[in-house]
Amino acid sequence: MDAKSPASAPALAAIILAAGKGTRMKSDLHKVLHPVAGRPMLLHLLASVESLAPERVVVVTGAGRDQVEAAVAPLGATTALQAEQLGTGHAVAQAEAALAGFDGAVLILYGDVPLVRAATMRRMLDRLAGADAPACVVLGFRPVDPAAYGRIIADVDGRIIKMVEYKDALPEERAETLCNSGLMAVRSADLFPLLARVGNDNAAGEYYLPDIVMLAIAEGRTSVVIETDAAEVAGVNSRAELAAVEGAWQQARRAAAMADGATLIAPETVWFAHDTVIGRDVVIEPNVVFGPGVTIADRATLRAFSHIEGASVASGAIIGPYARLRPGAVVGEDAHVGNFVEMKKAVLGKGAKANHLTYLGDAEIGAGANIGAGTITCNYDGYNKSLTRIGAGAFIGSNSALVAPVAIGDGALIAAGSVITADVPADALAVARGRQETREDWAPRFRAAAKAKKDAGK
Repeated sequence: MDAKSPASAPALAAIILAAGKGTRMKSDLHKVLHPVAGRPMLLHLLASVESLAPERVVVVTGAGRDQVEAAVAPLGATTALQAEQLGTGHAVAQAEAALAGFDGAVLILYGDVPLVRAATMRRMLDRLAGADAPACVVLGFRPVDPAAYGRIIADVDGRIIKMVEYKDALPEERAETLCNSGLMAVRSADLFPLLARVGNDNAAGEYYLPDIVMLAIAEGRTSVVIETDAAEVAGVNSRAELAAVEGAWQQARRAAAMADGATLIAPETVWFAHDTVIGRDVVIEPNVVFGPGVTIADRATLRAFSHIEGASVASGAIIGPYARLRPGAVVGEDAHVGNFVEMKKAVLGKGAKANHLTYLGDAEIGAGANIGAGTITCNYDGYNKSLTRIGAGAFIGSNSALVAPVAIGDGALIAAGSVITADVPADALAVARGRQETREDWAPRFRAAAKAKKDAGK
């Protein structure tokens, strides 16, 4: 975003096209709701648009409209229905009623092109507000393989001479490498009058949005193209393309994490979520996966094959290897969560340790406590969840089961193998297991009797 304040910038609206069936996805989930980095594609785009403080946002729906409407309603976006799929120009025209009375710039975006940055949108808007007052600003790109993209013929200053769909292009026009992403910026006062004049006399029999550019040129008005990288305007029409967009997003995010001071031992194996927050001097070992809602503070270490979602990790903490932090997990400063330890809605205090084979669910563990291998908090009775409290400096012996609701006092010690069902006072020892009985020389007599019984049966 540039230095303009929202108060001085022209009014802005956005139209996002999300009416396509997405048949190549072969999915019951609407195409634009498939996630990239743990967030639906459409919501990635809406977040970028929202950062520009739009006055109105209209999402054009069609097939699967109920899913799309449910996804955007909490965000305050308006929806407009394209009942028949008659082309991109027809789709944009469906937003006219929702933008009645709006006077300003309109961004036209696509719900299956999720990685367009707010900065690129701002460049389009700034060019629209240029001194030459172009009728339309088109976002172009140069892919490695232009394939069947529509082409843009422009002069060296970016003034568009012609835009043509691939199906209608001449051989010399198909040789052009500058392609149309479909994204545009147009003034509302121009957009709908131009759309009303678009016809469907073309190879596909559709109402093409790019035709508004040629209509404006025919009136003697200028339209321009600005360019961006092909990766930013990559569209998703199949599972393979979804994976490619995910890969591009992850690659960029890994680079950003390292540039901001984190160490990624094997960057290509680390998978971030859209909202992952990573501090400085964090070390991330191979094959760490982040789900949404994670914050990692400075100097934490995340060891290999750990999975972290909806959790926060304080400075100096060590997680993993093979640890799982689920939503609501909070790991304090210098605390340790070791191999095959799972936390869910649990707080591990400063310097506390749970190093091996442990489940901590619905629990509060005080500073400096030690949780022995194989310990579990029995938090669920089949109907309700209950809380386990473990005090500061407490020691929980290996293979203990703490049956919630239960509280272990500060400094208390739980003997290994105990099943604790009642509160334990501070500094007490609790032993809750069967008494060991030893019978000397019993084993040889047992073996002799067992052998004799087996031989008698032959």
